[in-house]
Amino acid sequence: MNVLQLLDPVSLALVFGGTLAATLLRCGWRDTRAALAALAQLPRRPFDVARVRAELAAQVREIEQDGILRAEPHSFGDGEFDDLSDALVRHRSIRALHDEHARHSARRRQISETATRVLGEAAELAPVLGLVGTLVALGGFSAAAGGDYARAIATAVVTTLYGLVLANFVFGPLAGAVARRSRAEETAREDLIGWLAAAVERSIPRSRIDAGEPASGDGGKVAA
Repeated sequence: MNVLQLLDPVSLALVFGGTLAATLLRCGWRDTRAALAALAQLPRRPFDVARVRAELAAQVREIEQDGILRAEPHSFGDGEFDDLSDALVRHRSIRALHDEHARHSARRRQISETATRVLGEAAELAPVLGLVGTLVALGGFSAAAGGDYARAIATAVVTTLYGLVLANFVFGPLAGAVARRSRAEETAREDLIGWLAAAVERSIPRSRIDAGEPASGDGGKVAA
């Protein structure tokens, strides 16, 4: 079989363009834009755990040496950890650290779930648009005088094939890739937050903890 016979730009444009248009109409521009933003992140480097941890370690050493009262917020080039550093120094509270992380994590999960849903909708709609292309091809050629039924059937098969390929080899895998990347990043961030909270808590003088100073578990202040 000649693979070139399966290349039909018109049919591909009909199925692919129709799928995008139908997805946009079903999901709305806001959610579709979130999906596009998530797709744009896929080729980029994943969350750099080693770099952020090294920079966090510098702030932990500063807190251990000078105390939380004299510590200054650090900039890590990561929106969440920049906010975490500011919250930790401003509130001197490990609870504030966890609260800030929860806020960022919820926002990231919402974006990931929205992107996954939109791509899932596209995967669901692609075969439908393939069927639409099939019906258009058969209807158009059968209506013409002396219609070329062989070509009509070939075009119909190609459009159906495009719909299935887009659903199972493009949109479906992209939805899975977005979900996997999101899960991996959340796991890495959770581990970093746990390490940071434990490291900061170790910097609290033992005498203050023994005296009843609140620690990380109850939202108390981290003493210098």
